[in-house]
Parts: sequence; structure tokens; C-alpha cells
Amino acid sequence: MAATASAAERRSVAARLSFFYIAVFLFVGVGLPFWPVWLADRGITASGIGILLSLSGWTKIVGNPLIAQLADRRGDVRAVLIGAAVASLATFALFGVTGGFWPFLLVTTVSSLGISALTPLSDSLTMRMVATHGIDYGRVRLWGSLSFILAGLAAGWLIAARSPAIVLPLLLGCLALTLLAAVTLPAARGPVGTVSLAAWLQLLRDRRLLLFILAAGFIQSSHAMLYGFGSLRWLKAGYSEDAIGVLWAIGVVAEVILFAFGGVLVRRLGPVGLLLLGGVAGMLRWVLFALFTSLPVLVLIQLLHALTFAGTHLAAVYFLVRRAPAGLAATAQGLYGAIAWGGLFGLAMLASGTLYAAFAAAAFHAMAALCLVGVFCALMLIERERPRRDSR
Repeated sequence: MAATASAAERRSVAARLSFFYIAVFLFVGVGLPFWPVWLADRGITASGIGILLSLSGWTKIVGNPLIAQLADRRGDVRAVLIGAAVASLATFALFGVTGGFWPFLLVTTVSSLGISALTPLSDSLTMRMVATHGIDYGRVRLWGSLSFILAGLAAGWLIAARSPAIVLPLLLGCLALTLLAAVTLPAARGPVGTVSLAAWLQLLRDRRLLLFILAAGFIQSSHAMLYGFGSLRWLKAGYSEDAIGVLWAIGVVAEVILFAFGGVLVRRLGPVGLLLLGGVAGMLRWVLFALFTSLPVLVLIQLLHALTFAGTHLAAVYFLVRRAPAGLAATAQGLYGAIAWGGLFGLAMLASGTLYAAFAAAAFHAMAALCLVGVFCALMLIERERPRRDSR
């Protein structure tokens, strides 16, 4: 179908997918920096906020695989995406009629199940469109990164002009837009998977698949300390909030550029080669983060985000779609989300607080160590491929 899809069809499909990524990452761009501000405004303590924020990672361990299973059973990712968007909007709206830590804990748990499934499901759908329509994943996904930047800037201005109370209406508006975008996604029925225990065992017995997920998971989880304590590190070094905002923006711009041209890297290096490059870049990035605070080095550190995050993510989506058996593509994405962004990232985030409190900036060496483990796993994958190449 990729060969027969017209240019107009490809543009239409790419535009609708891009619209969905824009909507999802508007939510992330508002929520990541400002949801803690809203929770604090509602009287939640710092420790309580930490627990609530960690829940979104833990729910991925169970929620992502189960929802991905449903998508593969139906053979219709779009329908499940619409359902997840409806559930996300309906459950997140409960924050407006509840109050206190324990009610928020319940609402966070329920709402995170749908919200955390939106990105892996959309990645699965987009990769199906890559195969059938010949679109470029990176050039679709970059619109999400751009909307993330704009959302953070706009939300910061609105909160400063009004109050933190506006955060919840903004996030509900973003989820409503996500639902609209989900409805407009291209229909793409694929093979119906038999997601039984045997099918799960088929994935879990694939050592190359699991090794790749672990490699990507260790590299991605190394970002936990950056997300939790990067700004604090820069504030302590004497940088203003405005300067820190610019540093964060540099990282996302670098991410956008990688997504725009990452297809070339995937073709030349292959997913495992790109993964290896992301891990090596991560080792360098976190060592520099621990040792230096001069502006030129910080700019380099943020430019490396293109490889450590975007390169690793791009490698993962291409590897999983090529490796997963027919009818289990969404399940493989869900397994990746559960292990990498649920278990490994959740553990790294929990450890980051203790490590940073004990060692301050030197704790970032631990993140370099996570990347080293990821590099070791990637090298094992390359070694496993070598006999196959040598036998030809």
C-alpha cells in the first residue's frame, strides 16, 4: 500500500497523526511543569506530590500491556485510542470535584491508566502508517515536541497572569482536544492478534526483544534525575529561571531536529546502532552534567538530548515494529512502555531523590552508569546479530 498511496493520501494521514501528537503533548507540556503547582495550591504536601507523580509511571506496568492487548485483539488501534481518550477526559475531570490526598490518589491511579496509554498506542498506529503509506515517523512525531514547548510557555504566562487554579481547566481542554484528534485519526485495521498467554510467552521468550527493551529502558530512565533535579542543579549554579527555561527549550529543539532527520540515521545505523549511539551520548551527557556548570557545556549537554531521548525513542519504535509478530505490534509497544517507562523509570525516579539528597550534582554519575548498562545491552544485541551476518 505504501507504493500505491498517493501523495495527497500521505499528507492527509501525516497531518491527522501530527494533530494527535500536538494534542497529546499540549497536555504533557502543561502538566509536566505545572501539575505539581496545582497540587500544591490545593494543599498537597511535597511528599504527597512526589507519590502522586510517581503513580503515572507505576500504572504503566499494568495498564499499558492490558490496553495494548485490547488493541491487538481488536486489530483496531484507532478505536482503542478513542476509548482511552474518552476515559482519560472523564476520569481526569474528577479532580475538579474532589479534594485531599487520598481522593487525589484514587483519581490519579484511574486517570493515569488511560493517559499513559495514549502515546504508545499512537506510536503503534503511526508505525503502521509508516509501513502502509510510507510516511516518516520522526517528521510526524516532531510536532508533539514543538507543541510541548509552546504549551509550557503559554501555560506559564497564563498562570503568572491569573493563578495556579487555571491549570486544571487547561489540562481538561488539552484532553478534550486529544479526544477530537483521536476521532479524526486514520482508520487502519490490522491483523487481529490472539493475545493469549502463549502470545505473551512468545514475546517474553524473544531474548533480542527483551534485551532491546532493557537497553532502551536503562537509557531512557537515566533522564529521571534531569526531570526531577536538573532545574535545581542549575538554580544552585546561579542561573535564573528564564535562563533555565531557555536551556530546557534547547533540549526540545534538539529533539525536534533529530526527529526531522532521524529516518536517515535509522536507515544508516539501524535501530540497534542508533540505540548504541544514544547510550554513549548519555554517558557523556550525565558525566558532564555532574562536573560542569559553564554555559557552553550546558548547551552541549542539552543538545545531546537529541540522541539520549529522541534517538533512543526513534530506535525503539522502529525496532519494535520490525521485531513484533503480526498482530502483536501494540502489545510489544505496551510491554516496552511497562518495562522501560513504568518499572525502570519509576525505580530511577524513586532512587534519584535519595541520591541527589546524599550526593548533590555527583548523583548524575549514577545516570551515566544506567546508560553504561544500556550500552552493554546494545553491544550484546550487535554480537547476537553478527553470526547471522557472517553466515550469509
